[in-house]
Amino acid sequence: MMSRNRMKRTTVCLVLCAFVFLASTVRSTPELTLDDLKKLEIICFVPSYLPDGFRLQRVDITYDEPGPDEPKQLFPLYSIVYSNDPRSGGTFSIESAREGIGDRNIMEEENTEESEIKTPLGSMYLIYRPKGKDGRKDEIKANWVSDANMTVETSKNAEGHPILGRYHGFSATGITVPEFSRIVQSLRPIRDEKATPPATAQTSPLKIHPKVFSMVNCWISDSESPVVTEINLDAVEKNGNEFNGDRLKQDGDWLQCPVPNTSGFMRYRVLESKGDHYKVEFQENGGGTLTTTSTIDFDIEKRSIQRDGKPVTIRVLRVLSYTEK
Repeated sequence: MMSRNRMKRTTVCLVLCAFVFLASTVRSTPELTLDDLKKLEIICFVPSYLPDGFRLQRVDITYDEPGPDEPKQLFPLYSIVYSNDPRSGGTFSIESAREGIGDRNIMEEENTEESEIKTPLGSMYLIYRPKGKDGRKDEIKANWVSDANMTVETSKNAEGHPILGRYHGFSATGITVPEFSRIVQSLRPIRDEKATPPATAQTSPLKIHPKVFSMVNCWISDSESPVVTEINLDAVEKNGNEFNGDRLKQDGDWLQCPVPNTSGFMRYRVLESKGDHYKVEFQENGGGTLTTTSTIDFDIEKRSIQRDGKPVTIRVLRVLSYTEK
């Protein structure tokens, strides 16, 4: 599904696959609890329904290390295992992934069957063995499901690396397909997402081409800025020749691109963000020794205009204040 396969992880505790754990792995007091998941910024799903006798067995948190073109931070992942009496072999497990994923619901055995169920997380495709609608299954696997953060981030940049977005996979052994369906129907984020800022506010994922802020600045030989105070962001996103995103590079907090035909750069970092209001520090270097720095305060708003005689609504960046350092 995704081609980048960089799943280097610094483990908090060893991740065990739900289907292969032994009785000796069961611990009455897990090292981590569900409360530890509430401390993570990512969405972590937990079921509000479990079959009789099922109890939490373990919670694991691991971390993806950043790639060369990603912010210098660790990216948390989580997994959960519930089980009943180990002798019955009943389990339900949740795992998460950020990148480098493949199909989960693949089984090599011939005695398998596929199905689809509707869930609050969208359509979920299952594969299970043995075949048949009735009886407890030796194994059930669902395909990966994207959470709301992943949907937001990929809609902004389909080729970008997810920051808060995650894929979630659900598996079970020793239960029926209807029981599995009832569990996944009950899944909910462990944190009350309504009480926390949305993904765009938590991460300030401002994906504006640095050249936009260069348009706000005047030339070095001139003196009056800002020059441009309102910019059509919809046009910026569509005009890929002028605002080429291929050479954008994340360098820590800075989003950077080269200045054409020079060895210089344009870059900015977000200083403040609240909703659709931002303050950024913008720097530009033409390839010499002088780097100019300015602070730009702006809102992102919707504006109605006439284009080709027809009304359209566009997103605009509207400069509120400008300070040159």
